[in-house]
Amino acid sequence: MKESLKKFAPIIVAVLAFVIISVGYFSPVLEGKKIFQNDIKHFIGMAKEVNDFRAENDEAEPYWTNGAFGGMPTYNLSAKYSHDYIKKLDKILRFLPRPADYLFLYLLSFFVLLLVLKVDVRLAFLGAVAFGFSTYFIIILGVGHNAKAHAIAYMPLVLAGILLVFRGKYLWGFVLTAIAMALEITASHPQMTYYLLIATIVLGITFFIEAIKKKELPAFFKQIAILVVAVVLAVGTNATGLLATKEYAKYSTRGKSELTINVDGSTKKASNGLSKEYITQYSYGKLETFNLFIPRFMGGGNSENVGLDSNIYKFLKKNVDARQAKQFAEHAPLYWGKQPIVEAPAYIGAALMFFFVLGVFLLKGKYRNWLLATFIVSIILSWGKNLSFVTNFFIDYVPLYNKFRAVSSIQVIAELVVPLLGVLALKEWFSSKIPSEEKLKALKISLLVTGGFALIFTLFGSSLFAFEGLRDDNYDQMLPGFLQAILLDREAVFFKDSLRTLIFVVISAAVLWLFLKEKLSKNIAIVCLISVVLIDLISVDRRYVNNNDFLSARKIDKPFVASEVDKQILQDKSIYRVANFSLDPMNDGSTSYFHKSIGGYHAAKMGRYQELYDYQIAKNNVEVLNMLNTKYFKFTNEQQKELAQQNTNANGNAWFVKKLKLVNSANEEMVALDSLKTKNEAVIDRSKLQNELTTSYKVDSTSVIKLTSYKTNELVYKSTSKENGFAVFSEIYYKDGWNAYVDGVLKPHYRVNYVLRGLEVSKGSHTIEFKFEPTIIKTGNTITLLSYLFLIFIPAGWYFVEKKAKKIS
Repeated sequence: MKESLKKFAPIIVAVLAFVIISVGYFSPVLEGKKIFQNDIKHFIGMAKEVNDFRAENDEAEPYWTNGAFGGMPTYNLSAKYSHDYIKKLDKILRFLPRPADYLFLYLLSFFVLLLVLKVDVRLAFLGAVAFGFSTYFIIILGVGHNAKAHAIAYMPLVLAGILLVFRGKYLWGFVLTAIAMALEITASHPQMTYYLLIATIVLGITFFIEAIKKKELPAFFKQIAILVVAVVLAVGTNATGLLATKEYAKYSTRGKSELTINVDGSTKKASNGLSKEYITQYSYGKLETFNLFIPRFMGGGNSENVGLDSNIYKFLKKNVDARQAKQFAEHAPLYWGKQPIVEAPAYIGAALMFFFVLGVFLLKGKYRNWLLATFIVSIILSWGKNLSFVTNFFIDYVPLYNKFRAVSSIQVIAELVVPLLGVLALKEWFSSKIPSEEKLKALKISLLVTGGFALIFTLFGSSLFAFEGLRDDNYDQMLPGFLQAILLDREAVFFKDSLRTLIFVVISAAVLWLFLKEKLSKNIAIVCLISVVLIDLISVDRRYVNNNDFLSARKIDKPFVASEVDKQILQDKSIYRVANFSLDPMNDGSTSYFHKSIGGYHAAKMGRYQELYDYQIAKNNVEVLNMLNTKYFKFTNEQQKELAQQNTNANGNAWFVKKLKLVNSANEEMVALDSLKTKNEAVIDRSKLQNELTTSYKVDSTSVIKLTSYKTNELVYKSTSKENGFAVFSEIYYKDGWNAYVDGVLKPHYRVNYVLRGLEVSKGSHTIEFKFEPTIIKTGNTITLLSYLFLIFIPAGWYFVEKKAKKIS
């Protein structure tokens, strides 16, 4: 017992240290404060109707919200599923207050990976803090990319399971891979999981080549089979969410559009996913890659605090009010790369990059080859349109690659493998396996490469680069001479950070050299390196995410306060929609917090609705706004005062039309909306009809249809008419979930006006119900439950079989 405690004591101490470090970095959480995250603020607005539904219906799930984009499934917004036990495990692991919970996961997960690779606990601790404080990983917590951070945090744990299997620890490798992969999937960021898949494919290829060389192919294929079963079970435990997401994907902006014309009527290029322009909008520049090594190589972010000693402040102070000058100096446009917006550089660390290069020259074998190849693949793909022939090949031919935007974010894989190879290099450096002569040679080369680049940039940066950015023409138009002040500050931070990187590289090399010459003990050397890494990374992280980003919990939990205009609109207790034109409707979650909005804030909104906005609403087609039952408009006047205007022409919740216009394609349907009189006409794409419809109907004053009961997932109407009619409902059509019932009998309904629902109604009085009843949820729940049973019984049976075999032998 004492021996076991002694063995695990360093690990326990390290984990406790991770807790302290995580809470310490985000210390305002100890005061009950919460971090302000812009994306999460909008998420709270988007999820408001769903959360209200749960509160009113004993935690029942609607799986649909009418609060944003006219209506959409909540599968990628805020859905909860039955038998989601892996989510419960995730909550246990994330026991700290947010965002300290994600930082703790970063640290713990990478620590486990290094322990699996038999790295000394002290070096594993160094690697964990190096990974956890990688600048990009901290930045995304500041802006609210929680799902991305969540998925990144479990990446090392997945790799730990895979490597256990490849090391012959089949049972425990199987268990860890299955659980870690299930946790990775439950983080709900498919793009990050996809990038992890790329890293594991490179790993598989590397180990396959090694197996061929050593003639160990049977063992390799056995390992692959074990991993496949583990991943299948991990997928199965997340079946409900995955199946729902897959079903929705074809209707989202990630799916294939039926339109073959652009907004201006020109021919549109066919695409099965996002456009190449959209995918590659955020492409890392080749030169910009040095940001990984020198934090503000390209100026940092679009908004940098340059202080009162800056050229910007001194220049502005002479021309404008000192307060305005100070405000601008705190948000200076120093970034001079080619991406549209950059919050901060994806800095891995000067010391870490030095260790990584050391690993390239010091190590040999499959781990070095895998990590180096993965790094190269990650960097090349992050260049996007700046290396278009490679990116276009992946978009055109690699499955699912065209479903994700912001190709620069694949650098998260580089940020995973750099500290991993770096720590493996340190592991060998502090061991006696490699002769001192080889270590010294690798040290000299690594110092020459990394220190050489840093020295060149420090000494000659001002003559190598012009420091000119995309929007620079605007600044001299604001004030003559202003651009020159900005360029001087860009040059200044370039010099400071280049020199900073040079110093950290030299210090790191000196520590290793002193250990090699027996001037420092191993413990002292490791403590020095941990200190270097923490000072290096945290000092950069604090530039972008610090205590100033925290607010009281009340302000975070309820981020929106109803304005006088909102209060005025909310006096209307009927069911309607609001168009907030004082903001960008398609990037606004705030309106959904108070009203049912025609807009919203989501990366995967419904594709047809986005098209309706682009082709019609953006062109101020009031008839389309009327058919969406947009009863109120919000806008700001010239004095920037918020106002509301009631739209008395809104069509209401449902209405009978006199005429159906049958067209032959999505193009014709969209064009028909240009002039459609939506109160009297509806347009239908006949290629989607299973049966013929009457095209002309009689509508008189006695033809009435009214919404009598509203729930997010259930709408009840009463209709009365003397003649058979066709009703249009101001609700978004979604084939795989919404069912229409007339007097309790299931009836077919149709997509009309490109996005709405239409239904034939016979004469007389009827009760019409629309219920959201997605069958995919039931199917997914069954698969999920079976997968958990297999995940329990396979390892249990495996363990007892192995135990029995050992007794026999």
